[in-house]
Amino acid sequence: MKSNPVRHALGPIPYRLQLAGGWIDQPFVSRRNPHPPGAMVVVQIEPDFRPMDRSGLATGTRAVAARLWKNRIPRRPLPQLVRELYAAENQGKNSPSGSQDMIGLIYPGISRLDYDFDVEGGVFPARIESLNDPRTARWLERVLHLLPVEPRPAGYSPLGRKNLDPHWIARLGQSGRDCFDAIRRRDVHALGASLNLNMKCWEILLPRVVRHPLIRIDLMALLQAYQRRYPGAMFSGCGGGYLIVASAEPVPGALQVAVRARQS
Repeated sequence: MKSNPVRHALGPIPYRLQLAGGWIDQPFVSRRNPHPPGAMVVVQIEPDFRPMDRSGLATGTRAVAARLWKNRIPRRPLPQLVRELYAAENQGKNSPSGSQDMIGLIYPGISRLDYDFDVEGGVFPARIESLNDPRTARWLERVLHLLPVEPRPAGYSPLGRKNLDPHWIARLGQSGRDCFDAIRRRDVHALGASLNLNMKCWEILLPRVVRHPLIRIDLMALLQAYQRRYPGAMFSGCGGGYLIVASAEPVPGALQVAVRARQS
């Protein structure tokens, strides 16, 4: 990979992009899954731009990692590092961050995380499978397009309303499996369908993710406009952040990311 001055300025710790299946890493969700395990997908990325904070790219967890490890991820067993960072990030928190944030920063490549509430209370995945081959990484870079929307607002919480229907939790976990399979097959239409299913699940299970009095933008209208034009789209996190569009065609105004397939 060619040297990039922006990536150099951002420092050696990567960022994390979450794709379909997000929220299945939270035990209050996975415990109601009638067909465990449920899956989600995370991608370790190196952006060519300074990511917005509070926008679903694990910038908060990355800052904790930078303080904890003096701005460089140690070369120790990856599961050990995940647990160490999880403990540091969530010390004293009533609503802990899910372990997918830590895994996405520490595991190179494209990873499927399988969460089962009967395994460690759903806090850590029962299984992790990663794709690290350069051809798949380069393909994903070409078909993912990030459009800046807006950071989630101060004082915002996505948990004000919960409709934890087991049927839709199972579909959420399925969206992660579909997403990983689509990436493995390099099928942009199946990838887009998995992102669309993920957003439908979020809208039903946790409506405040996309509709909240503090959110100034009509996120659903924006999402649906891109879903109609391209194979699929989803938001990078709660309250907006970036709109991630799956498309083999260029998307006007979009940013690209590099997938870090190997630990540096």
